[in-house]
Amino acid sequence: MKRRDFLRYTAPATILPSFINGFSIKAFAASPFLAALEKTALDNDHVLVMIQLNGGNDGLNMVIPLDQYGKYSTARSNIAIPEGSVLRLAGQTKTGIHPSMTGIRDLYNEGHVSIIQSVGYPSPNFSHFRATDIWLTGSDANVVLETGWGGRFLDTEYPGYPTGFPNAEMPDPPAIQIGSIVSPSFVGQGGNFGMAVTSPTDFYNLLENIEETVPNTRAGKELKYIRQIQRQTNRYADVIKAAASKVTNQRTYPDNHLAAQLKIVARLVAGGLKTRLYMVGIGGFDTHASQTNSGDTTTGTHAHLLDMVSSSIHAFMKDLEQQKKSQRVVGMTFSEFGRRIKSNGSMGTDHGNSAPMIVFGDYVNQQILGNNPTMPDAASPVDNVPMQYDFRSVYASLLEQWFCVPSSELNKIMLNNYQSLPLVNGLACSVVTGIPGVGDDETLITNYPNPFSTKTILSYKTRGGHTLIQVFDTMGRLIAKPVDRQHAAGTYTHTFDGEQLPSGMYYVRFQNGAAQQVRTMMKVR
Repeated sequence: MKRRDFLRYTAPATILPSFINGFSIKAFAASPFLAALEKTALDNDHVLVMIQLNGGNDGLNMVIPLDQYGKYSTARSNIAIPEGSVLRLAGQTKTGIHPSMTGIRDLYNEGHVSIIQSVGYPSPNFSHFRATDIWLTGSDANVVLETGWGGRFLDTEYPGYPTGFPNAEMPDPPAIQIGSIVSPSFVGQGGNFGMAVTSPTDFYNLLENIEETVPNTRAGKELKYIRQIQRQTNRYADVIKAAASKVTNQRTYPDNHLAAQLKIVARLVAGGLKTRLYMVGIGGFDTHASQTNSGDTTTGTHAHLLDMVSSSIHAFMKDLEQQKKSQRVVGMTFSEFGRRIKSNGSMGTDHGNSAPMIVFGDYVNQQILGNNPTMPDAASPVDNVPMQYDFRSVYASLLEQWFCVPSSELNKIMLNNYQSLPLVNGLACSVVTGIPGVGDDETLITNYPNPFSTKTILSYKTRGGHTLIQVFDTMGRLIAKPVDRQHAAGTYTHTFDGEQLPSGMYYVRFQNGAAQQVRTMMKVR
């Protein structure tokens, strides 16, 4: 490979040093989030922190359906959390969380957490790699994108990058990833726009201006050349170093890998870095076996992971409060998929459809958004948690309500029109973002007859505007889209022809604005 090609395709993504506490850091050039920020929200200093739960998190043991506890415990008798051990949340009687998540409980009770039920996408892919790619690019399940959403933006908005950056308007890296590999979100047509950091010890060398010696060999000369290029390409080193150096007094964090990453983020935010997006991660959520301990299902692998997530987020937010910077930050958790409703014989759970997301921050609305997942009386090994919310709706809502992106820009950034969810207080952008919700007793969609043999009539009530009805099977595959149109407010019917469907249970999902509802319907011969 020619040196020019090496620099174009490899150097920005792989050879920059790590800076902070021995962690690999990736300073990304831009993203669609940041594209909108630079155009429409330069007067705010809002930050989004994304926490990736690698492996596929078991949402049913994280957010527990107390109002369906009998069905829940029957479906997973060998790993179910005892009802008396479930942590209760302020104002919630139907839903609780895993007993190891005291930090999230406390933040929720303080009014700073939204739990979004059953987040996924139609026709989910259960491959870790492909599912992660979908979440990071925002693609449909049947679309493979060669570029990431950040890279696509860079191709159109910043031709010729990195020439001209950093500059006076944006002297800092717009996005930073700590740990893991370079995200596919930042791949463009011309190569990888991401600037990556790989060495685990260079932070302290950076602070002390120490350069490691190289051996007097041919390989040593090549290493010296790479380090020379590294210094030339890493234009953000000084600003990151300066921000980190401003903060020397942080709160005590738990002793775990995720907490150490979040401590770095808090240090950079408190140090005044203008970076808008941070990504951190924690692995181990692929719990096919030994998810819980046999003698005490409140303990085990999953409990330990959830404890790390919960305690780390709690310490992070309290650190930011101490630094008087907590109002700058909103955070969210996500995983590439959830797990099945029914546990397996190895005291674990297998790859499944949707799972809850947690959004946290001073401006986040305190709520459990959506209903507890619909569960069958006798779950089979293939039954999945039906999707209530599309994950891209979460992204779009944070763009609109936290980064103050106008609705006219959202379709361009997210490649489609997604549901707006009331996640962030309207004070964040000085607009009203709270949208009337749906009461537990309000029925938005029904079907009759149910069970049905050939056709069933869907009856639905819309407040007006875009109205969507989808039909899924128990594997989460999108079977049909009977309604996808603009409606005037009112009550409507649609005859759904299911004659060609196999017998079994199906989920019909209704969406209108921020409102959604999922119902079960049965096809029989």
